[in-house]
Amino acid sequence: MPLPPRRLPEQRKLGQALAAWLPRCTFADDLVRCGVSGGADSLALLALAVASGSAVTAVHVDHGQRSGSAAEADRVRTYAESIGAAFESATVQVEPGSNLEARMRTARYSILGADAATGHTADDQAETMLINLMRGAGLVGLGAMQPGPRRPILALRRADTEAICVELGWEPFADPSNNDTRFQRNRVRHELVPLLNDIADRDVVPLLVRSTVYARDAAELLAEQADELDPTDAKALAAAPAPIASIAIQRWVRSETSDEHPIDAASIARVLEVARGDVVAAEVTGGWRVSRSQQRLSVSRL
Repeated sequence: MPLPPRRLPEQRKLGQALAAWLPRCTFADDLVRCGVSGGADSLALLALAVASGSAVTAVHVDHGQRSGSAAEADRVRTYAESIGAAFESATVQVEPGSNLEARMRTARYSILGADAATGHTADDQAETMLINLMRGAGLVGLGAMQPGPRRPILALRRADTEAICVELGWEPFADPSNNDTRFQRNRVRHELVPLLNDIADRDVVPLLVRSTVYARDAAELLAEQADELDPTDAKALAAAPAPIASIAIQRWVRSETSDEHPIDAASIARVLEVARGDVVAAEVTGGWRVSRSQQRLSVSRL
C-alpha cells in the first residue's frame, strides 16, 4: 500500500499546535494504522499520530448499527486527508443479541488488525480497571490495558482529546451508543465513576490509573517467576504458590485463546481444580474449557 502524501510544512504546524500533548504519547512506529470512529478520542489519536511524524492510515469501521454512518465515514476521511493521512473504511454486520459489545469489538479488530492504534485514554483505563475488578479478574485484570504503541494516548484524559479537537477546529461525532446503559462500560462511565468522585470528593481517575501501574508491576514480578512454571504440567501447577500459578494460568489461557481480556478468578480456581485432579475438565470464560489427560492440561473450545 503506498504511503500517504507527506505535507511537511503542515505537519510541523500540526506538531506545534499539539506540542502540549504530544510528549505524553507513545507512538513508536513509522507506520501507524489508527482506528478512527469520528469521536473526540479517535480524532485526537489521528492528529497526534500524524504530528508524531508517522505515516498514518485512518480506518473507519461501520458496525451497521444505525443509519447515517456513511456521513461519519466521510467526516473522518475529510479530516484525515486534511492532514495528509490515508483513509480506509469497512462495514461489518453485527446482529443484535447478547454480548453485543464484545461482538462489535471482535468485528472491529478483524478489520483494524491486532496492531492498530486505538484512542483509549486514562478515563478508559480507569473504567477498565473497575470493570475487571467487578469481573474478579485478579491482579492481571487490575493492571487494565498495557500502555504502548497500540494505545499511544493512554496518558491523556478525555478533556485533552476534546481540547485537541477544539484546537484543530474539528467537530467530533457524538456516538449515541455511548449513552446506552445496556452496555456495562457506559454505566461505569456515567454512573459509577461520578459516584466514586462524589464519595471521594475528588477526581478518582488518576488514583485508579496509578493503581493499575502498581498492579502491572506486581504482575510482571510474579510473571518472571511464572516463566519457570509449565502451566500444562498438572502436578507442577497444583504444587506452585497460588499467585504464581494464577499468573501462569492467565498467560497460558490468553495465549491459547488469543483473548486479550484476562479470565476471571473463578475460572482460575476451576483450572486449579483440574490440575489437582478434583475434576477432569472445567469451563473458563469465553466459551473455552481446560481438561486434563495423563497429567497434562490442554485448552479447547466447548
